[in-house]
Amino acid sequence: AVRDLGMVHLVPVDPARAAAEESIRRQVEAVEQALQTLSGIAPRQTIPALSPLEAADEAAHIQRRAAEGRNRLVTLYHQLEQIEIWGDVRLEHVEALRQAGIDVRFFTVPPKAVESIRAECVQVVGFLPNRRAVVAVVDREGTATLPDEAALLPLPPRDAPSIRAEAKKLDESLHRDIERLHELAGLLPALRAESVRLKQKADDSAALRGAASDDALFGLQGWIPEEAVTALDRRLAERAIPVVTRLVEPLPDELPPTLVRPPKWAKPIESLFDMLGTVPGYREFDVSIPFLIALPLFTAMLISDGGYGALLLAVPLLARRRVSSMIGAGFAHLLMIVGAVSLIWGALTGTFFGFTPYKPPIPIDLGEQSRTFMMSLSFTIGAIHLSLAQCWQAVRHYPDLRFLNKLGWATFIWGMYGVVRMFVLNEPMNWATPWPYLLMVGAAGAVLFAAPSRNPVKMIGLGLAAFPLSMLSAFSDVISYVRLMAVGLASSVLAVSFNDMALGMEFWPLTAMVLLFGHGLNLGLALIAMFAHGVRLNMLEFSNNLGMQWIGYPYQPFIQRVTQEHKP
Repeated sequence: AVRDLGMVHLVPVDPARAAAEESIRRQVEAVEQALQTLSGIAPRQTIPALSPLEAADEAAHIQRRAAEGRNRLVTLYHQLEQIEIWGDVRLEHVEALRQAGIDVRFFTVPPKAVESIRAECVQVVGFLPNRRAVVAVVDREGTATLPDEAALLPLPPRDAPSIRAEAKKLDESLHRDIERLHELAGLLPALRAESVRLKQKADDSAALRGAASDDALFGLQGWIPEEAVTALDRRLAERAIPVVTRLVEPLPDELPPTLVRPPKWAKPIESLFDMLGTVPGYREFDVSIPFLIALPLFTAMLISDGGYGALLLAVPLLARRRVSSMIGAGFAHLLMIVGAVSLIWGALTGTFFGFTPYKPPIPIDLGEQSRTFMMSLSFTIGAIHLSLAQCWQAVRHYPDLRFLNKLGWATFIWGMYGVVRMFVLNEPMNWATPWPYLLMVGAAGAVLFAAPSRNPVKMIGLGLAAFPLSMLSAFSDVISYVRLMAVGLASSVLAVSFNDMALGMEFWPLTAMVLLFGHGLNLGLALIAMFAHGVRLNMLEFSNNLGMQWIGYPYQPFIQRVTQEHKP
C-alpha cells in the first residue's frame, strides 16, 4: 500500500539489513548488463524463444567468450609476428623429413660466413632483424663444417599455418556471436520490462528487510512532504488498512532528503545538477533560479560570438528529438537558452563567427578601451553576484543578529570591488571614493556579528579570528570574475585568427576546411569553458558566499515502477 501511494521516502529501521536479497541483486545486474550490451544493436526478425533471464545469461556468456576470443587473437597475431622468419614452414613436414632420415637443422650466421658452411645441403631461408642469416643445413653423414659464429636456431613451438587456422576459427566464432547478439537484441523490450520488475522486487525486498516487524506488527519509517500528509492519511483510510501514523519534524541533527521544486521555467537547470550529481542540503537554498539566470549570461560572455550562439539555439531546436536522445531533453533546453542569450550578447558585441559586420555597441578586441571596459563589466557582475548571495543569507537569518554579519560581508564585497579596480584597472582609491567606507562598515558588521554573544570580548574575538581568511577569499572571489573577459576575448581573437588564416589561402576547399575546423574547435572550447568557468563561478564563488555545502541527497519516494516505452 505504501508503494502504491508513492509518497514516502523510506528510511530503514535496520540499515544493516536494508538490502535486497543477493539472488535478486545478481539478476538485476545480469539484466542491466545485457541491456547495456544489446542497446544499439539492430535486432533481427527472428526472436529467440528465451526468457529475459536466459537471454541475459547468454548475452553475458557471449561477452565473456568474445573478450577471451579477442585476447586470444591478439596473442596469435603476436606469435605470427615472432615466427615471421619461418614463413609457411610446417612443423609436421620437418618432422616427416626427420622420420625419413633427413635431419634439417637451422642456424643463424653472419651473412659473410654462409659460404664457409660445408654440408650436404645449405640453403639461406631468411634474415633476422639483427641482419644475421638463417641457414637450413642438411647433414645425413655427420660431416658438416660450421663457422664458430654459427648458432643453432630451434624450431618454433607452433608454425604459422596452425596459428592462422586457429585464428580463423576464432574469427568465425566471433562472427557467430555477433549474429547471435543481433538475434538477442529482439528481446530488448522484454529485458526492459524484466529490469523494471526485478528492480521493483529489489525495492520491495529492501523495504521489507529494513522494516521493523514481528508476528503482530509491521513498521516503516521515512520522510514525506508536509503537504502530502493529508493525502497519505486519506488514501490509507480508503484502503481500510489498520495503521497508525506518527508525524515528527526533522531534528536539528537529522538530514532529510531534499525535494527541489523549481518553477517550470527554471527546470532546465536541473539537468546540469543531475549531470554534476549535486543536491542542496535540506536546509540549504534552492539555487535553480539564480543559476539559470547567471549561467547563460556567463556562458554568453565566455563565447562572445553570436554565430556560435545561433548554432547552440538552432541545432537543439531543429533536431530536438535526436539531440534530446543524446544529451537529455532538459540539457537540450538549457543549451537553447544559452544559445539565445549568446546570440543577444553577440549582437551587442557585433561578432558572428569572428566577423564584425557592423559597428557594435560593445566592441570586443585587443584595444585598451575594450579590455578595460570588459574587465570593469566582469568585476561589476561579480560584485553583484556575490553580494546578492550574502544578502540572500541575510534574509534567511533575519531576525537573528547574524543577518547583520551577512549584510556586512555584502558591503565589504563592494569595498573589495574598489580594491580590485585599484589594482587591476589603476583606478584611484582614496577618501574621495566610497570604497574605504564600504570596507570599514562591512568589516565592522562582519566582525561584530559573526558569532553574536552576550560576551562582547568573545564575540569580537571570534569575529576577528575568522575575518582574515574570509577577507582574502572575498578579494579572490571578486577578481575571479575577470575570467569572463579573458576567456571571451581569447575566443574572439581565436575566431578572427582562423578567419584570417583561411581567407589568406587561394585554394577554396582548404579555406573551407580551415574555417570548419577552426570554428568547430573554438565552439568546443567555448562549451568546455561553460563548465570550467561558467559553472565554477556558480558552484564555487557564488555558492560559497551563499554558504552552500551541497550535502543533500534526492527525495526518492518508494513507488511502483513502470515500464517506459523506448523510443529509438
